[in-house]
Parts: sequence; C-alpha cells; structure tokens
Amino acid sequence: MSENRKIAQDVIEAVGGKGNIQSVAHCATRLRIMVNDKEKVNQEQVEQISKVKGAFYNSGQYQIIFGTGTVNRIYEEITGLGLDTKSASEQKKEAVKSGSKFQRAIRTFGDVFVPIIPVLVATGLFMGVRGLVMQEQILDLFGMQPEDISENFLLFTQVLTDTAFAFLPALVAWSTFRVFGGTPIIGLVLGLMLVSPSLPNAYDVAGGNVEALRFFDIIPVVGYQGSVIPAFIAGLIGAKLERAIRKRTPESLDLILTPFLTLLVMIALSLLVIGPIFHAVEQGILDVATNVLSWPFGLAGLLIGGLNQLIVITGVHHVFNMLEIQLLAEFNNNPYNAIVTGAVAAQGGAALAVGLKTKSAKLKALALPSSLSAFLGITEPAVFGVNLRYGKPFIMALIGGAASGFLASILGIKATGMAVTALPGILLYLDGQVLQYILVNVVAVAVAFVLTWMFGFSDKEQEKIGKPE
Repeated sequence: MSENRKIAQDVIEAVGGKGNIQSVAHCATRLRIMVNDKEKVNQEQVEQISKVKGAFYNSGQYQIIFGTGTVNRIYEEITGLGLDTKSASEQKKEAVKSGSKFQRAIRTFGDVFVPIIPVLVATGLFMGVRGLVMQEQILDLFGMQPEDISENFLLFTQVLTDTAFAFLPALVAWSTFRVFGGTPIIGLVLGLMLVSPSLPNAYDVAGGNVEALRFFDIIPVVGYQGSVIPAFIAGLIGAKLERAIRKRTPESLDLILTPFLTLLVMIALSLLVIGPIFHAVEQGILDVATNVLSWPFGLAGLLIGGLNQLIVITGVHHVFNMLEIQLLAEFNNNPYNAIVTGAVAAQGGAALAVGLKTKSAKLKALALPSSLSAFLGITEPAVFGVNLRYGKPFIMALIGGAASGFLASILGIKATGMAVTALPGILLYLDGQVLQYILVNVVAVAVAFVLTWMFGFSDKEQEKIGKPE
C-alpha cells in the first residue's frame, strides 16, 4: 500500500469513517470535508497523521491542510476509496448554508471581492515597477533623466496602472450579480454605465475642475470612478430585480424585456438614489479608516499589526479587502498592507523558532516548511499547523506583528497594491521604499523568533499536551 493511500484511509477513520462523510473536495492546499457529526471527528488523531500540517473547521467544512501538490494526491486516493467527491465550488454552495447570519454575510462579501483581487494585485505590481523605473538612481544607470522618458511610454504605463480602478464599479457590479444569481454581463454593463464618459468624472469633480450634474436641481449626479459600495449595492439590488422580472416575463419576451427593464430601472436608481447616498457612506468609512491609520506614535500599526492574524483565523478578514480597494482607488497607495505584512512574516518567524528548537523530527518537518510558506505570504500552515496548535508561539507572533506594524506606521510606508505580503510584497514597494519594507519584515521575524525561542515553546510542554514527536 502506498503512503498516500494509507494517509487517505487514516483521514477517513479519524473523521468518523465513511458514514460520517457527506462529501470531499479540495483547494490548492486543503482537503475540505463536509461531515454529518462534528463530534465524531478526532482532532488529535487527524493531527497525528503523516503530512498533515493542521486541521480546523471553517465555512461549514472540516479543512485539513496538506499543502500544494500533496493535497491533490491525497484527494485522488480518497476518490479511489469510493467517497462522494465534489468540486470546491459545489461543496461551497452546500457549506454556505451553515454558520451564523453574520458569518454567512461575511462569506458572501468575500465571494464578491476575492475574484477581482488578482487584477488589482497586478495593477499594484505595475505601479511598483513603474515607480522603480522612474527613480533617478535607476535612470542614471542608463544615462537618462526623468525628462527623457517619452510621452508614449508614460501613456502606456497609465493604461496598465489606471484601467482597473477607472472601471472598478464595473468589476464590482459584475461580481455582485454573479454571487447573487443575476446575469453577470448585465451587472458588467450596469457598472460600466456608472463610469460612462457621458457623466462628469468623479475625480475631476472632486478636484473642482468640473461641476456635477443637477437632476431636479437638488440631486448631484456624477460618474463613480473608483467607488465600491455604490456598485456593490447596485449589483445586489439589480440581481434581485432581474430575477424578479424574469419570473414575471413570458419566455418569448425574456431576452428583450429582462435586460432592458433591469438596466433602465437600475441606472436611474443608481444615479439618483443609490449613488448619492452610498457614496456618502463610502466616504465616511474611508474618512474613519484614514483617521485611524494616521493615529500618532504608531498606535494604528501597533493595534492592526497585533490583531491582524487573530482576525484572520475568525474568517472575517475579507471585510478589509474593501478598505484596501478604497484606499488604492482614492489615494493610489495602501498603508494597511504595510502594517499587516509584518503580521504575516511574524507567523513565519515563530514557526521557524519552533522548527529549529524542537528535537521532534515530525515537528521539524512540519514547522520549517510552514515557516517558508509564511515568508511567501501564506500563513495557514504556520498558524493552524504549528503556532495556534501550541498556543504560545501564536501569541509571540502577534507581538511580532504589533512591533512591525508600529514600525511601519512610524516610517509611513505605503504599498502600491494589495493582497501580496512578506517576500513577494517587496514588489509593491519598489518606488523607493524597499529598504524600509525589508526592515519592517525583519523586525517582525526577529521579534517573533526570539520571543518564541525564549518563552514560547519547549519540547517538554509539547510532550505534556501530547503533540506529535
């Protein structure tokens, strides 16, 4: 019997046998199991299984971390044992019914914004590369000055860096229609209407160069370039309206009437009601966030950096995606990323200390690769497989995150993008901030490593709580 087949059988036994498993799916790093009875799952037995880097409940699923590549092989073995397997998206639809209303709301919020993050990450990287290329020191290497850069090259870089945010409402409305059961292309067109060139540009109106249109002499109407919440609300209401219209429209007229009525009603509602109201709400949220991030003496960094990974394990961290998108759309920078990157790196520092200090071969094999994963921006193996498992290393990593967040706030560094942290995050700070960014991450790793080594872990404590040797 192969090792992976044995692991698959051990997993089935540890989660209560085949009779306790509704379905099995997997993502890039985790095996996701829907179980009938949580009480039948033996957590300690699961954690003892070879190649398992941690296990936890999230989004109505029992998720076992195996890591990239390994999880595919274990899933194939489980498929061969005759269990009901589903795609991750199919199983997610089943899981979405579980949890509290608040958890389901946060999960839905994440489903809307997570799919558009990759293009915003790419945009941030483009901004970072442009910042690097435009630095005088770099231009000097090629015997050039800033004034030597051609207009066409600058225009090309603007296309790369400005497009996603110029049409951000279209991306948000498209994704919102998709999540709430509408036709995504209708959502896309509705979002494009919100940034139509026929409307006064939001940035020009904010700069005082252009006047907003006045409907009925009192309602200001502008384009919503860079807006998130108005597009989200328009998408939410629009998807529900489309479904309601479709139910009441004869099939022979559906193709004509449903999109016509949906767009007609929604663009009027969006420009005259949703836009003015929720743009004010969005601006209020942004004002509060920027005020917090500008707290003196590094207090914002201390608080956010210290709590970030604690928030992550609760699963509600997707809320902050919207904040980061707003910051980038409004200011073309993201101080939040600079603060939380140290929180990520600190988890790697704590796991590294555990891996180097322990004499357990199994724990070394788990902790050292997990720390590398965290240094690459993925903390799940380090958090769930090592730090949270032993308790104290997680606390020491939170302290490391607080220290690095404090330093990031004091230095005032700001990313050009979002969603990329630790080592890959360097690409978001190529505009002259790279040394400060590296220092922030080094402090995070050093504080978490030293505290974990000195106070956070010992093999004696590990033996007391019966963890793998």
